[in-house]
Amino acid sequence: MLDLNDIVVFARVVEAGSFTAAARLLAMPKTTVSRRIAALEREVGVRLLQRTTRSLNMTDAGRLYYEQSSQALRTIEEANLRLAETRTEPSGTIRISAPVGFSGHFLIGAVVDFLATYPKTKVELRLTDDRLNLVEDGIDLAFRTGALQDSTLIARKLGSTHRLLCASPDYLARHGVPEEPVDLARHQCVVAGPSTSGAHWVLDGPRGQETVAVAGRFAANEMQAVIAATLAGFGIAQLPHVLAEGLINEGRLRRVLEQHTTPAGGLHVLYPSSRHLSPLVKAFIELAAERISSQVNTA
Repeated sequence: MLDLNDIVVFARVVEAGSFTAAARLLAMPKTTVSRRIAALEREVGVRLLQRTTRSLNMTDAGRLYYEQSSQALRTIEEANLRLAETRTEPSGTIRISAPVGFSGHFLIGAVVDFLATYPKTKVELRLTDDRLNLVEDGIDLAFRTGALQDSTLIARKLGSTHRLLCASPDYLARHGVPEEPVDLARHQCVVAGPSTSGAHWVLDGPRGQETVAVAGRFAANEMQAVIAATLAGFGIAQLPHVLAEGLINEGRLRRVLEQHTTPAGGLHVLYPSSRHLSPLVKAFIELAAERISSQVNTA
């Protein structure tokens, strides 16, 4: 007979990405996790996971089974949640992940409002530009920009963002102002990425979309470091408009190639599909969505 607990274990393994991580989340030995997966595969009659010493991947049958079974699990968890919501107010600790540069303009205000509105709550905010595994790292929800990569997460779009090309007045006084995207090839550029070489910027402008190769003396995969290098005069950078506009208004940066921006990307809040949306998490998402979406979409 099919054991619902085996399906829960299977879903946790998929979402955590490994038997070891799932065992930690489920507080059970790794051997028990392996045994339950084997029992489930015998019961359904197909292999759901391909396991090697280095990797774990779903088979086509496993992917289909996960999509269908996880929906059923969410339905059960949602029913339990609805019962809980009738007798409880948001309380407890919520763990949130967000990009470093994102917090100062949107998230801190939402956190302050949330703590003031719900006095029984606590917030643990983890700021990082790394993409964490929400299940394995115990994150309740995450804010992310750009393309989404993990299909096992539930995503809610809050708005769209884009980047502006900016440089310090000092840099432009020394090196001149580019008039066309091709002029970037003769400029120093501050690269938001792991390397100063091989970078390409995609720009939307009057002639449509253009891709230009850029290079420079400084690269970083953390936006605050990119901003600091740009302010210090190390070159032209692509900066999120929500961060750049304040610096431009203060005169600390100047916008260049004003008719060009990066293609718009999405701003999403994500949470694990395996985790029922508790009153705590739901309350924060609703409060943050109202505050953040209005600022992003009107910025």
